Amino acid sequence: MTSNPLDILLAHDQWATRQLLEACAKLTPEQFHQRFEMGPGSVHDTLTHLLAAFRAWGDLLAGREMRPRLEGTKRTPQELTALLDEIAADFEASARAHPTDGLVTRAREGKTYTFTRGGVITHVATHGMHHRAQCLNMLRHLGETPLPPSSVLDWMIQVEGAAK
Repeated sequence: MTSNPLDILLAHDQWATRQLLEACAKLTPEQFHQRFEMGPGSVHDTLTHLLAAFRAWGDLLAGREMRPRLEGTKRTPQELTALLDEIAADFEASARAHPTDGLVTRAREGKTYTFTRGGVITHVATHGMHHRAQCLNMLRHLGETPLPPSSVLDWMIQVEGAAK
């Protein structure tokens, strides 16, 4: 069991997204792409956006050029899971390579922003939670039960062995 917030944020974020992607593997392609009036509009598009942002922030932490966004290409849940594995490993390596109190700078839409590394890591985790909640709501509307576990409490019980 860990009490380090960085360890928890990184491990939970990847685990919760994987839980969602595993649930999506049971959906038909039509359900996976069904439009909803929330988030980016479908389970597929929301998960793709979540991973695209995860990758972009990882690029920033690594100090490299931003790679092209992932949105606009249809992928299966299995393909998104493979991307999750790659992106999460890269993000974790970048997050651990430098102190969390260092600064990073990003230009976006003509403005320049300076963020703390710890702030970026926290943003990625909360951004992921926000979009996973949208996906859970979409799955609920699709009639999927049970919904996949997603909270930090669920993670502590299932992965960290909090339940005896």
